Amino acid sequence: MSIQSRIAAAIVVCIAIAAPSASGGNRGGSDACRCNTVASLLMGIRSDNQGLRESAAFVLGEIKCSEAVIPLLGMLHEERSESSRIAAALALSLIGDPRGVYAVKQAVKFDESRKVRLLCAYFYNEYVHPETFAFVPSEPAIPTHYASN
Repeated sequence: MSIQSRIAAAIVVCIAIAAPSASGGNRGGSDACRCNTVASLLMGIRSDNQGLRESAAFVLGEIKCSEAVIPLLGMLHEERSESSRIAAALALSLIGDPRGVYAVKQAVKFDESRKVRLLCAYFYNEYVHPETFAFVPSEPAIPTHYASN
């Protein structure tokens, strides 16, 4: 792991520690703390560091930050990296905003990556609307016939 990645990970950990207070979990929390946390995370989404972008997206989803929906939609549609699109889809599913939910459902059909499509379907089933997509293995787990001698 490079120094830059370690620094980015440390920043995300610090933000994540502050996230419970941003979601109203602290006893004497202020709106200023939440505002600063969200602003930092939104800057993280625009970072050149892929790990920081993905971590920031995840935390924004965990705190259900509706302010992040538009940037996360951009991330879902424009990122070249599968893992970044997956992080954006997870965050949008966790937030539950109708715009983000619709984008995740559309990614199930139209994303170029099979991996992204499958995980978008899983997130949609898990966090938005259970049993929307049926998961049927394309190949049987056990052989159904044996070669005869």
